[in-house]
Amino acid sequence: MSKNKTLIEDLINALTCLPGVGKKTAQRMTYFLLQRAKDEALNLSEVLREAVNKTLNCKSCRNLSQDEICELCSDLSRSEALLCVVESPADVMNIENSTSYNGKYFVLLGRLSPLDGIGPNEIGIDLLKDKISSGAVKELILAVNNTVESDVTAHVISDIAIKNSVKVTRLAQGVPMGGELEYLDQRTLSKAFEKRTLY
Repeated sequence: MSKNKTLIEDLINALTCLPGVGKKTAQRMTYFLLQRAKDEALNLSEVLREAVNKTLNCKSCRNLSQDEICELCSDLSRSEALLCVVESPADVMNIENSTSYNGKYFVLLGRLSPLDGIGPNEIGIDLLKDKISSGAVKELILAVNNTVESDVTAHVISDIAIKNSVKVTRLAQGVPMGGELEYLDQRTLSKAFEKRTLY
């Protein structure tokens, strides 16, 4: 009995690593999976293991991918002249699902935050600088969150773009202060994208 109890507690604790999942929610999930959805739970564990083992960051844009170069970077129909800078892979998915954007992406995988040890190297500034200075990019779209750290990050990136004579725009109205793109509804994000303004 104590062994089973330990496994259940381990699963509850493991599930609390998910964003927005506290102890009570993790407990509900655990009992649901073990009582009513054992086959689904096994499938979930297999898919999760495979995704973790086979997912990496695209060498070009840093988005999550199963290949060294992701599908979006490999798509020759997408415009090289537009480069959208986002903070997370979830932002890419939200933009793809909400807008008609047909350019390329660059995923920072975070934002500048010296107190947390996140500097230019951690967000791939050198790789981004190479892309901007290549001459192919004509407009850089800053689709970053509306926080103080994101504003600092946007400022650093816009300086690089301006020095390379690249037009810099940022998402317009509809993105609330402190808001994260990942959680915006599709209509709000689509409008903010359409009405982006010079930075």
